[in-house]
Amino acid sequence: MKENTHPKYEKASVTCACGTVIETRTTKGDYSVEICSKCHPFFTGKQKLMDSEGRVERFNRKYGRTQAPAQK
Repeated sequence: MKENTHPKYEKASVTCACGTVIETRTTKGDYSVEICSKCHPFFTGKQKLMDSEGRVERFNRKYGRTQAPAQK
């Protein structure tokens, strides 16, 4: 195998604006991000569905759905 063909794959940390630090490995170095899985509304369950034009209700009426199917 040839020497020095691949970049160094070293430890790095990803720092979120909320203060969470995630340890990982990368070829680029340390990262700083604005949002992560600890503070993103989708993962925290605080996400709200914005339906200002009634599209969801119209879809449910058209296809005869009253509520979302239960997940197992």
